[in-house]
Amino acid sequence: MISMTKSVVSVILGGGAGTRLYPLTASRSKPAVPIAGKYRLVDIPISNCMNSAINRMFVLTQFNSASLNKHIKNTYHFSAFSTGFVDILAAEQTPDNPGWFQGTADAVRQSLRHISNLEFEYILILSGDQLYQMDFAEMINEHKAKGADISIATIPVGARDASEFGILKTNEENKITSFIEKPKNDILGEWVSDTGDKMRSEGRVYLASMGIYVFNKQVLYNLLKEEYPTATDFGKEIIPNSIAKYNVSSYQYDGYWTDIGNIYSFYEANLALTYELPPFNLFDNTKTVYSRARMLPPAKISGTTLEKTVIAEGSIINASRLENSVVGIRARIGHGSTVVSTYIMGNDYYETLELMQENINKGVPRIGIGDRCYIKDAIIDKNCRIGNDVRINGGKHLENTDHPLYTVKDGIIVVKKGAILPDGFVI
Repeated sequence: MISMTKSVVSVILGGGAGTRLYPLTASRSKPAVPIAGKYRLVDIPISNCMNSAINRMFVLTQFNSASLNKHIKNTYHFSAFSTGFVDILAAEQTPDNPGWFQGTADAVRQSLRHISNLEFEYILILSGDQLYQMDFAEMINEHKAKGADISIATIPVGARDASEFGILKTNEENKITSFIEKPKNDILGEWVSDTGDKMRSEGRVYLASMGIYVFNKQVLYNLLKEEYPTATDFGKEIIPNSIAKYNVSSYQYDGYWTDIGNIYSFYEANLALTYELPPFNLFDNTKTVYSRARMLPPAKISGTTLEKTVIAEGSIINASRLENSVVGIRARIGHGSTVVSTYIMGNDYYETLELMQENINKGVPRIGIGDRCYIKDAIIDKNCRIGNDVRINGGKHLENTDHPLYTVKDGIIVVKKGAILPDGFVI
């Protein structure tokens, strides 16, 4: 067994501008987007590392990184007697590289000057925008046992999703023999793999790269510095070019995993937490999801019918009904309101009674959701002020649109961070 603490360093990629998650990424980076009412996306890979006894982590960022930096600084403090850390590496101009990160491989290449100061044998490269619970120790131990140079975590997917991923084929020893990035539907037939009886019965017959890589230290340095010094992306360039020369192994994972690539997948992943047996289990003692410890009171609920709803601490709820919804920290919902299939991110602060009255006198709704509102198929971003008798009714009948106060994507209405919707407003 490998000592994860001493031999592994993890690099978490913060992603680009996150345009497909707009407007949630209008003022924050993708890894800083709030999920499950009280966490942020970056908490997932960091928690997976900590649960795998990997406690040296770098988070690479360049877009809208202020809130992410603040979250990490306020959250991840290791003991003075520990070697553990979570450090932010922001894109920086240097004499030999005056540009931004140009892609995943370029981001890691530019960061090697900081990472190489540490002693390690393996580097674990992760994405900052995926939802899953995985023991990386198993993957790294298998990587060593096989004598692999590079290991790629893979997951079986169906034909509908295959064209969104890098798809690969393996031999009997799980060595990757071929790889194609986002294949077109007309050639998918050539990329079918034996993924096991269970997966085959579900139509999941294509092996997709999860964007989770283990590299031997020297192999990564050779690839990024000497062999492909101008390559910018792992999936498009580094991985396909490595297969012929190096021992590139597949580590097949069959648990729950979702790539939070767009508004619909983000919405779906959050609402799945309300299922009786959610695919992503927040209630697992061995797979704790860590986040910022907030000194908040318990939620207070009065006269509300609750059905399959997750409620975070600090909420004050007087609604008539909440159904199939996730309610975030410090959320306020007024009397007589109904919320269905909605993710309410909550608020960053409480308003004082004096400030509430001041705002009411100005005609500004108090922070949260007012009285007698109806909200369905929506995402309410942080610190919104939704007045009384507001109707937000998402669904496929709505066309995609971008309004100063909200955005509609795939039938999901996203009320923008800090938006003020006056009394009687209808979407």
